[in-house]
Amino acid sequence: MNAPVLVTGGAGFIGSHLVTRLLAAGRAAVVLDDFSTGAEANLAAVRGHPGLRLVRGRVSSCPELPALVRKASFVFHLAASVGVDLVVQSPLATIENNLTETRAVLEAATARRTPVLITSTSEVYGRSRNEVFREDDDLIVGPPSVGRWSYACSKLLDEFLALACGRERGVPVVVTRLFNTVGPRQTGRFGMVLPRFIEAAQAGRPLRVFGSGAQTRCFCLVDDAVEALLRLAALPAAAGEVFNIGGDEEVSIRELAERVIAGLGSASRVELVPYDAAYAPGFEDMQRRRPALEKLERFTGFRPRTPLHEIIRRTAAGA
Repeated sequence: MNAPVLVTGGAGFIGSHLVTRLLAAGRAAVVLDDFSTGAEANLAAVRGHPGLRLVRGRVSSCPELPALVRKASFVFHLAASVGVDLVVQSPLATIENNLTETRAVLEAATARRTPVLITSTSEVYGRSRNEVFREDDDLIVGPPSVGRWSYACSKLLDEFLALACGRERGVPVVVTRLFNTVGPRQTGRFGMVLPRFIEAAQAGRPLRVFGSGAQTRCFCLVDDAVEALLRLAALPAAAGEVFNIGGDEEVSIRELAERVIAGLGSASRVELVPYDAAYAPGFEDMQRRRPALEKLERFTGFRPRTPLHEIIRRTAAGA
């Protein structure tokens, strides 16, 4: 079997879907995960696969990391703090996790210039009021007194580190900004909105919508996100570039809740919850998140197109 692909955070929601695709394509995969937010159950379908190796541990303190990266044909770096709840509750850990783990991967990749794909986030667009977010937009985040922005700043610094490593050390690095990726295996445990709504609707509980519910998002099925990641990884011309990955069907959070209720035939209702009741006082939210996808499509010939009703159905069905 050919040189393995290393996936940090490979037992997480997106990482496990990526690993499954790699193995199905005949690639060997090494998963490095500390299971702080991932779970072995996410890899249940491929447990025992001869092409899979699981290494349990934190990326930055893994003694095998230099060897794992040296032997890898490619590195997908997905290990990071995830979820609004986790970010708001533990801003210090969020900053340390994101910066330390990314730096460790890039340092290890320098030895043999192993190609790396870094997963960043739409959060880096911060307070932007643009109708559509483009990769070359100016980025405006809030003040350091608001913990929410620590995540955006740490991921943005990851991007700077990655691109600087590419320019100064010749490491082929691709940066991707993920927009609300959802699907089977995602949990609402860390505040992810769609699985949280689905769990509530299935249990007949109120769907708690924070704020007015007028804030909008675009949701992307994890299968589409993984397809984009794989295409970018296979494209030498993508090195040194930043790409949005997401859907572009914009929906308000209140409408999303109503569509989940209707799609699941639930008797639940929508309950509006003030931000101050859901989070600490002073919490700030982004009112829109719609990605420009022209660059992704121009480079790869692909853009996510799974409609929202199908995303809801597949997420609820767990398949």
